[in-house]
Amino acid sequence: ARLEAAFESQRHFVANASHELRTPLAAERAVLQVALADPDAGAESLRAACRQLLELGQQQERLIEALLTLASGQRGLLRRERFDLAEVTARVVAGRAAEAGRLGVRVGARLDAAVTAGDPHLAESLVANLVDNAIRHNVAGGEVRVSTGAAAGAPCLAVANTGPVVPPGEVGRLLEPFRQLDGERTGGGHGLGLAIIAAVAGAHDARLALRARPGGGLDVTVEFPPAPRGGPPRPVADRETGKPADPPDSG
Repeated sequence: ARLEAAFESQRHFVANASHELRTPLAAERAVLQVALADPDAGAESLRAACRQLLELGQQQERLIEALLTLASGQRGLLRRERFDLAEVTARVVAGRAAEAGRLGVRVGARLDAAVTAGDPHLAESLVANLVDNAIRHNVAGGEVRVSTGAAAGAPCLAVANTGPVVPPGEVGRLLEPFRQLDGERTGGGHGLGLAIIAAVAGAHDARLALRARPGGGLDVTVEFPPAPRGGPPRPVADRETGKPADPPDSG
């Protein structure tokens, strides 16, 4: 029964991935057919068609990159090296400042040293997907709080955001690939963001916990194993990006 469930899950994933990859290809074909069928097409209409094709191509690139990251996370780690979650998270938060401002979402970060071992590039994908989800699945004037540090000696990452109410019974299902909530894709448009997070956390032997906030949004924590001894950890680095300093108001 377990094997059959695994095979069925794999078939479901492949079917969804195939559909997601075919959709932009069909749209690209339609754009080209319309442009070629118009005998009066001018330079501006052809430029508009080119812009549409570029946008559809970027969608495919993002999907393929997400699928490759998911596959890498599910494969496990080929090597481990020491890195600080605080440094990884600082790069991600800085890179999302413009989008958060455009969407009217305030992002605050308190980043204390959290040294672990693993693949820093996969870990950055985990952090990026968490922060992207928190920003995109939010409300106008909403908030995101990102923090790193140590809890009982374990390096931790926590992301809390305001946003739409998530039924508690749906929280666990959000980790499945291509999962939809109320008819909308989760995870950056393809429904893969939280699946990538779960896969990368599993590859690092990290404990992932999601909790629906009563007033809307999610609390997500990822607890990594401590880095093996072999050198002193980097000093604590306090960083603040944006306000408020307190966690988002769940009310």
